[in-house]
Amino acid sequence: MTKTTERFLRYVKVDTMSEEGHDTTPSTMQQFDLARMLTEELKEIGASDVYLDEERCYVYARIPSNTGAAGPKLALVAHMDTSPAVSDTDVRPLITENYQGQDIDLGTDGRILSPKDYPDLLKQIGKTIISTDGSTLLGGDDKAGVAIIMSLAEHLLAHPDLPHGELRIAFTPDEEVGMGVSGLDYERLDADFGYTLDGGPLGDLSYECFSAASATVIVHGLSIHPGAAKGKMKNAVRIAEEFDALLPRAESPEFTEGYEGFYHLDTFEGNCDRAVLSYILRDHDSSILENRKRVTQAAADFMNAKYGEGTVELILRDSYRNMREIVEQYPTLIDNAVKAYEKFGIEPVISPIRGGTDGATMSYHGVPCPNIGTGDRNCHGRYEYVVAEEMEQMVSVLLEITALFAS
Repeated sequence: MTKTTERFLRYVKVDTMSEEGHDTTPSTMQQFDLARMLTEELKEIGASDVYLDEERCYVYARIPSNTGAAGPKLALVAHMDTSPAVSDTDVRPLITENYQGQDIDLGTDGRILSPKDYPDLLKQIGKTIISTDGSTLLGGDDKAGVAIIMSLAEHLLAHPDLPHGELRIAFTPDEEVGMGVSGLDYERLDADFGYTLDGGPLGDLSYECFSAASATVIVHGLSIHPGAAKGKMKNAVRIAEEFDALLPRAESPEFTEGYEGFYHLDTFEGNCDRAVLSYILRDHDSSILENRKRVTQAAADFMNAKYGEGTVELILRDSYRNMREIVEQYPTLIDNAVKAYEKFGIEPVISPIRGGTDGATMSYHGVPCPNIGTGDRNCHGRYEYVVAEEMEQMVSVLLEITALFAS
């Protein structure tokens, strides 16, 4: 077992699930458990200027240039939190060595990780598959990225003969709830460019993502004894269902792909008196995202006209924007990643992210930052898995990227 895999297995056992609905970071205090672990590890391997933001839960470190020449300062960024979609409490990784294309019995509730459902498994013959045991997600998103960056840092510090420029490391909280770099100290980071390592198979290279917004819909009903309800009751759950039906059903995540955006009803809770719906709105085209916001507002206006002003309260918030218009101004970022992949016989797959990444916000704060893959698949769910050999290959890819920037 490689050191990168050992690190990964250690990291995923730390509960770092973030939580929606917070305006400050971190959204959950347990993220500090991994942050402190990483801080100590960075110190042990000899990184410089290691710093943990004890208020906001950001970890920073620096690896000084060894070329003696001025050059760009490159940031490598991964997030510590896991998605609140599925629990990460008591993660028990299942390791399948020398995989031969068979179904993998995860061991919980009859769950099977099968190439019939996930054909990409058939490309992993002979490799080591790290999956969940079916009771939780795995946490490869993005602890695989954290492990890869940490192994790169250790390798460079142990081999001062390998040329590299100024490197900046940042491990962030709350990426999964759209707050990943909301508290990032760009002055402390002090980077010109960067890469996030955030999910996706080996070869992934993305410099465009969704533009994103959130919509919180609060329905104020009127509860009364059902025996005396005629003409008086306003059932908030029924009104909420009616509101949801006004949004285009075919433009939901389960019916869209590629560059197609969506309206996603993420949570729905309530009773007769009050109901709350939480949506995420996504599109690669910012103008279409603005139209999605208008459609959502029109649905709220319609419901208020029908049931009375104030029945439906709508809160719209912008989250992040497509980073393409920034990153494509710096083609060296893409070219160097492609060259590094090709050196190791890895076919680059340039595709849009159907989601978000810390790099989107960083790009609009002066640090253009595409994303590269980590070997993680099926993230945010119980069928998540990581290919151990791909994590190790990504350490080599990063070594080549740093050498290219040094030259």
